[in-house]
Amino acid sequence: MELDEELLAGHVQELRRGTVVLACLSVLQAPHYGYALLSTLAEAGLSVDANTLYPLLRRLEKQGLLHSEWNTEEPRPRKFYEVTDLGRALLERLATEWASLDTTVRTILGRSEP
Repeated sequence: MELDEELLAGHVQELRRGTVVLACLSVLQAPHYGYALLSTLAEAGLSVDANTLYPLLRRLEKQGLLHSEWNTEEPRPRKFYEVTDLGRALLERLATEWASLDTTVRTILGRSEP
């Protein structure tokens, strides 16, 4: 039986959804503007669509997890994002949770192999 690619894509999207938040908070410990963040994530192997990233950045900022500031010193103004103290605290807790989940899933996957 062949796996339906659309079915797979939906489940992969679910797996990736929370990891994008974790990755963004981690990368944004140093200021980045949106496109640079997209590039950094892609170089690390986590490709994120701009239509996903920018609403996520706005949501995280609204939640007090990110701070943004416009840099108008260059010919093209850019909005830089950086994690706040609250965002760092969340990152620490999410990273701990991620490590625990990773260990648990690796254990479960190891048990399910023939």
